Amino acid sequence: MNRRTLAFAAAGLALAIAAGVGAYWIGMNQGMKMAAPPPAPEAGRKILYWHDPMVPGPKFDKPGKSPFMDMQLVPKYADEGDDAAGVSISPRMQQNLGVRTAAVTKGELASVVEAVGSVAYNERDVAVVQARANGYVEKLHVRAALDPVRRGQPLADIYVPDWVAAQEEYLALTRMRDASLDALREGAAQRLRLAGMTEDQVRRVVAGDKVQPRITLTAPIDGVVSELSARDGMTIMSGAPLFRINGLSTVWVNAQVPESVAAQVRPGNTVEARAAALPGRSFKGKVSAILPEVDAATRTLKARVELANPGGLLVPGMFATINFSGAPRREVLMVPSEAVIRTGKRNVLIVAEAAQDGRQRFQSVDVETGSEANGMTEIRKGVEAGAKVVVSGQFLIDSEASLKATEARLSEGATATGGAQAHRGEGKVEAVAKDSVTLSHGPIPSLQWGPMTMDFKLPKESAKGVSPGTQVTFDFVQTPAGDYQITDIRPKAAK
Repeated sequence: MNRRTLAFAAAGLALAIAAGVGAYWIGMNQGMKMAAPPPAPEAGRKILYWHDPMVPGPKFDKPGKSPFMDMQLVPKYADEGDDAAGVSISPRMQQNLGVRTAAVTKGELASVVEAVGSVAYNERDVAVVQARANGYVEKLHVRAALDPVRRGQPLADIYVPDWVAAQEEYLALTRMRDASLDALREGAAQRLRLAGMTEDQVRRVVAGDKVQPRITLTAPIDGVVSELSARDGMTIMSGAPLFRINGLSTVWVNAQVPESVAAQVRPGNTVEARAAALPGRSFKGKVSAILPEVDAATRTLKARVELANPGGLLVPGMFATINFSGAPRREVLMVPSEAVIRTGKRNVLIVAEAAQDGRQRFQSVDVETGSEANGMTEIRKGVEAGAKVVVSGQFLIDSEASLKATEARLSEGATATGGAQAHRGEGKVEAVAKDSVTLSHGPIPSLQWGPMTMDFKLPKESAKGVSPGTQVTFDFVQTPAGDYQITDIRPKAAK
């Protein structure tokens, strides 16, 4: 081969290499600007929306080209989970966690207030036995306080010396049949009454025709002797109280009603009482009075409840639980009280949504609660009738949802706090507009991006020394809106 042939061969090889490099460069430029066909949706999976994986904030309802980058939008499927506050759980995991659900229902929620109190004597059912004349206690038939007594039962025998002279005078006049002594006889009988004798005792003196210096005091009502002031042989004065008898056919319960629900308790309301000492028994009654005083320590009002006490089963000092039943309320939404998560500042329900591909999805919902009674809580706002809410295991679900929401806020809200991560790249300026620049850049390792052509927002001041065709080095951050903002752009230093 001569020198001329070698020269022609070298020239041909150089031309071929140049043509190949040029074709490769044109192909790369066109390939960067050429959008790939949109991904085909997978059969049997529900699409929630379309989005740009490089700009996760904006959501689109149709496929197409991303307005932010030279790439196609990709679908977001329902079974992938869309809301960071939600949690998807498989049926097996639900069984392991013991997750149970109940429906939000409508119904009448009776206003029921429960309070505790202590049993006391009914102060309106009291009898006091007094001495009606000066004398002496000869014999006590009831010798201890709290002894039960029956109506007409003897309590004590009293000797009254002052009755002897008055009775002898009256008997002497009654033995005389002279009609002119009728006025004196009437006067003597009056002195017996003034001495403290009853009409029945006066008749017994006349019928027996003998002096009766002793009187037997009897119980005027059924009950117990709550106070005993007499003893054998003691001297008593006229008017001195000897016995105090409290009836037990009815009793009072002084119930401590919380100040916050006191408006629901009114005199005349019917109540039902139960005592731990009498399991299985209930006692009916009504509110007789609301005492006008609030306990400063417990912030409660005292409701005086009068209960029927058949058989005297309720005794003073016994504790009782009182249910104040009001009239039925209007129809309201209700859920089991155990379903409500109370954090102190908000009330939360875990709502079970329709299952996707065998996995149940749960969502935390803030609700406004109302009154509570019989294990049910009124829901005024937040859910609709028929929704399924979690009544067991909801705390585990709420904790998982809170962790996911926190993670999403940390990853998506960095730019809102002024702590956005900066990224750096190198590329070529394709076009420059008033507030944006189009760059064909190489890989961005911090974002795991490959080479592509895309638009970036420019800072307020114009980029100096940057024109189409310039090789540049640039820094940028992601804005809260999901765009990418150039923070610094400069021509690439020549090597």
